[in-house]
Amino acid sequence: MVQQLFFMELKFILESLLIAAPKPLAPGELREILTKAADEEGAAEHVRACRKLPIEQINDALTELAREHEAAGRSYRLACVAGAWQFVTLAEFAPWLRAFVGVKNRPTKLSQPALESLAVIAYRQPVTRAEIEQIRGVAVDGVIATLKERGLIEEAGRAEVIGRPMQYATGAAFLEYFGLSSLEALPAADELRRIPVQRPDSLLTVDPGLATAPTEQLTLPTEPAPAPAETVSEIAPSADSAVESTETPPAVS
Repeated sequence: MVQQLFFMELKFILESLLIAAPKPLAPGELREILTKAADEEGAAEHVRACRKLPIEQINDALTELAREHEAAGRSYRLACVAGAWQFVTLAEFAPWLRAFVGVKNRPTKLSQPALESLAVIAYRQPVTRAEIEQIRGVAVDGVIATLKERGLIEEAGRAEVIGRPMQYATGAAFLEYFGLSSLEALPAADELRRIPVQRPDSLLTVDPGLATAPTEQLTLPTEPAPAPAETVSEIAPSADSAVESTETPPAVS
């Protein structure tokens, strides 16, 4: 009973922090706030009880709190985006919110080539520029530069193959742009993941000081020849629909 009461109180503590927060807060940040309050001189016993709570317990309380707000049918929800929690208003209330707070400048919409390249990176990361070009069938130098400039992708180290090309992966801005809590929330695209790509042979010699040096210096067998190029928009149309749904995202209350 005592543990159940504490769990209920923890939900309300987290709720009060998120309502007052000027930005989304990750579970780790919430844990630091709880610990800081517990370490203050003269803190009450129930405040000290929140010191260094397990992250799993905080996540459970946040998940339960989100379910409760959704079941209440209010104009707002508690949402987790890019691993951080925040209260957001529902999209259907956007006209009144725009009239109240005005329209903020938003990044320009991604082009179709950028969306297709971004889908390849999201589902096959880390991936090199050459591998993206094999799947899409066109050069992607300009697209890669645009996606990096907007923070949607980031460099993820060099591949252990001849030439040591740079690999790319999505960043936190990617999750924020599409309103995803994590990469696990991406829609299924098994066919995109199965498209074969021709990889160069592995390096025969590697500087032993490199952190990425493989444990065994072996030459990988050559994979099958690439299949005919298909547009990613046909393989994973959900990427386009995801962007369309974020054109007028819920405003944060």
